[in-house]
Amino acid sequence: MSEAVWVVLCNCPDQDSADRLATLMVERRLAACASRLPGVCAVYHWQGRIEHTEECSVLFKTTADRYPALESCLKTEHPYEIPEIIAWPISAGLGSYLDWVRAETRGDADA
Repeated sequence: MSEAVWVVLCNCPDQDSADRLATLMVERRLAACASRLPGVCAVYHWQGRIEHTEECSVLFKTTADRYPALESCLKTEHPYEIPEIIAWPISAGLGSYLDWVRAETRGDADA
């Protein structure tokens, strides 16, 4: 069986930080692809208040094996004290795309 491919969601405070993280994760081959989705409205409790903020979501496509390193790098590089980092496995998808994700996240992939 082929290695599981995952989608990882991470919200960022602005487009610049989303783009920086997306580029960094792809450069380091922690993700094969990162898709930025602007205009997300987040409503949440933080430090005793309800916050309403505009954010950018980034969807990273990676593998189960690369996820721990991706999470660690996002945690280190993200501007939030506690960044939203959630992941789920892909249960179905175009085989050639999923194979591409696997190939692009291998440490020995061509640059």
